[in-house]
Formats: sequence, structure tokens, C-alpha cells
Amino acid sequence: MSEPLFRGVLPALVTPFRNGAVDEDAFVSLVERQIAGGVHGLIPVGTTGEASTLSHEEHRRVMDLCVTAARGRVPVIPGAGSNSTDEAIELVRYAKTIGCDAALVVTPYYNRPSQEGLYAHYKAINDAVQLPVLVYNVPGRTGVDISNATLARLAKLPNIVGIKDATGDLPRASLQRLECGEDWVMLSGNDDSALGYMAHGGHGCISVTCNVAPEQVSAFYNDALAGRWQEALYAQDRLIRLHKALFADASPSPTKFALSHLGLCDEAGRLPVVPCSDAARAEVLAGMREAGVI
Repeated sequence: MSEPLFRGVLPALVTPFRNGAVDEDAFVSLVERQIAGGVHGLIPVGTTGEASTLSHEEHRRVMDLCVTAARGRVPVIPGAGSNSTDEAIELVRYAKTIGCDAALVVTPYYNRPSQEGLYAHYKAINDAVQLPVLVYNVPGRTGVDISNATLARLAKLPNIVGIKDATGDLPRASLQRLECGEDWVMLSGNDDSALGYMAHGGHGCISVTCNVAPEQVSAFYNDALAGRWQEALYAQDRLIRLHKALFADASPSPTKFALSHLGLCDEAGRLPVVPCSDAARAEVLAGMREAGVI
């Protein structure tokens, strides 16, 4: 089998704010910490990066910051999706212009297209920009679920190269791998089920927990990629409470609280996301202790 185009752990980076604006210095420091921790790529301006509340100018600026800070050391795959196909094309085109390695494009939200509409959306992006695209399937947030049959059609297009699968449906992963072929990149979008996803043939994860624990999460994926399943299971057991705690309140507020506790950035988010509850904070701290972060 050929090596996948992307593999391992790619953190879904938070976007730090200070006094209502993007904290550029803190963001660059977070990127450096992730690379030093051994990650295999970077995902700025996705869901965890609060892209839905960034202005278009801020969205592009964070892309720029990430590419400049990474300096080619690891792939940069920014969130570049929209429920407007034309807007998604513009974001993907910008990602290519500044030297990103691929783009992460979420299924169109709110307008809930049919399977044929989903195919047409991604085909239009494929035809417009020569850049690898990962489909992001997260029906719990978008209200639409792209089927394996549609993905198998998309896999035949030259620029649609894989998926971030946040469905939590593990049998689907095995079926998708068989339908889309061995070159199809399969990344989990769920930290808590990523071990099972990789056992089903997945290549890695776009991870929220990696924001908080890059060394621990990178070590877990290195073990899983090398087939050291017992070691990976041990690491999963240490990380599982943190995985869960980071979704104990509206994401990314628990993750930003954890980073604030480590002195890495302010915990402020953008409305309607507010700072996490006291109960969530207690869960996050307990998970950080169990994972060996504090």
C-alpha cells in the first residue's frame, strides 16, 4: 500500500484572542509549541479555531500567520469551507496562493444539500483550484451527512484526496476505505474514538486535545502508526478523560481554559461561545493531571 498524503496527528488549532482581536503573538507561540511537540501537520481556522466568528480578513490573516510560522516544517491545512460554493472556492484559492499544502472543506451547513448537491459542491472546488482538499464530514454540526457512495465518486477526482470524519461511526470507516481506495486519506475528527478509527484503517486524527497535550498525543499516534497497539492503548487510557473534558462545555472554551491555565493564551472566545463553567474547569484540570500535562 502507498503512504497516505497526510497522516498522524494534526491539531485543530485554537485562535487566541486578546481585547477582542486575534492575539497574533500567542497564535505563533502555539504553533511553535505544537511543532516542538512532534505533530504531523497543522489545521488553523477550523471549527476549534472559531472560524465561524472570524471576519474574512481575520480568517486569511490566521492562515498567513500559520504558514509563515510553520516555515514548511509540517503541512498546513486550513479550514476553507463555506455553505456558499463560491466563497469556499475563494478560500481554497487563497490557501493555495499563500502556500498551504491542502484545504479542509466542511460540508455546506444550514442549506443541507442533497448528495448530488454535495458532489457538485466539491467538484466545483476540485475544478477551480489545483490544491488537495479534505472533505470534513461533521453532521452533528452541519445538519448534513455525506455518504460513502458520494465520497467514492469524489475520490475519483484528482484534488479530492480524503476526509476528516467526525461521525464517530467506526464501521463506516472500513467500508469507506474499501470504496474509496488505498490512496484515500482517512483522518478521524474525534479524539475519543481515534484509536478504533485507526484500527479500522484510518491514518490519523485532526485533534482538539493536541492543543493542550501535543507531546502526549503525538506519542500516541506514533505508537498507533507503528502498530504498537498495546502502547497506544495505554496512552489512550491516560488521555481519555482529557478528550472528554474538552467537550464538557461549548468547544473551544474548555480547551482555551486549559491553555490559559498553562499560561499560553487568554481563555477568551468570541460570542456566542462564553468561558466554560466551573464544573467543566474541574473536569479539564482532572484530565490534564491524568494525561501528565500538569
